[in-house]
Amino acid sequence: MIITTTENIPGKEIKTILGIARGSTVRTRHIGKDIFASLKNIVGGEISEYTELLALSREQALQRMQKDAEKLGADAVVNVRFTTSAVLQGSSEILAYGTAIKF
Repeated sequence: MIITTTENIPGKEIKTILGIARGSTVRTRHIGKDIFASLKNIVGGEISEYTELLALSREQALQRMQKDAEKLGADAVVNVRFTTSAVLQGSSEILAYGTAIKF
């Protein structure tokens, strides 16, 4: 399946718009990683524990969006975007969404 942030796919003609495909995940921080991140905050630099957590969350949201698009019978998802929101203190949702289409 083609997944892209662009509105069009070169060489392909969109025949049908099937609707919005979406996938999300809600993650919470780990207390051990929080302690290490707090120490890192004092000296500065990248907090790699959070970078890794966010990367895994984005991938899971993308995979879930793709499964949603497959259920709709899509050939591709165009105009893919990410958004995030706080659900509870210490936890966040990452949402991937786009337009499911048929060629």
